[in-house]
Amino acid sequence: MRVCLVLSAYWVGVFSSRTIALACARHRACIAMVGQDRPDCRTISDVRPRPLEALQDVLVQGGRLAGEAGVVKWGNVSPDGTNIPGNASRHQAMSDGDMTKEVERVREELETLVTQASQQDEAEEAAVGRRRGDARPAALARREDRLALIEAAMQRWEVRAKAAADAERQRRAEAEAERERTGTKRRGKAPQPVDDAPADKAQTNFTDPELHIMQTNNKSWEYCGNAQVSVDGACQIILACDVADASNDKQQAVPVAQATLATLAQAGLELPKDESGALQPIPATLDSGYYSETAVQALEAFGFDPYMATERQRHHALPPEAPEAPATAKECMAAKVRTPAGKALYARRKVIVEPVFGQIKEARGFRRFLLRGLQKIRGEWRLVCLGHNLLKIWRYGGTQSAA
Repeated sequence: MRVCLVLSAYWVGVFSSRTIALACARHRACIAMVGQDRPDCRTISDVRPRPLEALQDVLVQGGRLAGEAGVVKWGNVSPDGTNIPGNASRHQAMSDGDMTKEVERVREELETLVTQASQQDEAEEAAVGRRRGDARPAALARREDRLALIEAAMQRWEVRAKAAADAERQRRAEAEAERERTGTKRRGKAPQPVDDAPADKAQTNFTDPELHIMQTNNKSWEYCGNAQVSVDGACQIILACDVADASNDKQQAVPVAQATLATLAQAGLELPKDESGALQPIPATLDSGYYSETAVQALEAFGFDPYMATERQRHHALPPEAPEAPATAKECMAAKVRTPAGKALYARRKVIVEPVFGQIKEARGFRRFLLRGLQKIRGEWRLVCLGHNLLKIWRYGGTQSAA
């Protein structure tokens, strides 16, 4: 009963556990669901994370239901991402350089407090004898907890910095091997040696360490999750969803495409075929944030026909002149998007995936993750996307089946 209560609340734009508990006494649908067994806000808050792992299977079942209702077509699949703030405060963040200074300061205070505590223990021993008086001072406990928290954050940054340094060394080795194979020389000065130590300005958040600082739509900076969706063009059904910790979409095209195909395969939805029975490429429109030559090749290998913008274009600005004979993969993709068929297909993107974020944020008011931890955030995003799909099926399913 409580799981159904949380699901239905998310679908109508009620996310706070206190607001859900209040609706159980005032909203007719919630009253009919819970009867006289009204859960309090703490119970709802404790229950909410439990079904998140199972929502992946429920999302697949929603895709199967959408296919049976006839609201999933294969005319255009549009992935996109948006930065949604997490449940983390910007004021609970600290850079690696500041953490080093803070550790030194807290250790000095701890030494002072330990000395004072020893002197106080001697005075109390002389005054009270063997009676209880051994409680740890509150100031000492707070500083010890803060020191442990900062040291744990520094260890996380050291692990991240070492992984990034190893990846950079591997990239340089591959580039050097390619230069030796082709016989080309390095241009410019030799790069500096790779440093395993984290940068002094590298920040981490104590409230939710898995989130990174990102820029939001209103040009402010928040600790966010990069919420990804892949939307079908017929009735704006979400075929796949995920949350990444990367601030841009450059590395998200391939995972989103794989998740889309996996959801469709598990839902039992067949891919489009031509008259001869061969699989047809699925048109996919992506913005310039996803573009890379590797992403294009991967999408084509997965059976998609990608139309990717290669660069951002200013409003009311004329597009750059296309070369007569495209030489690079980027020029070929730009020429493909500029064809009449490419323009018509890419123009549909603004009425496929963009309205989905508007409906989730504006119509239902979901503007911030309430749970903490990347795994729980992904489950919460599945919950929001599942509610979106069921509302679309309820609205369009009967019409499409009748048609």
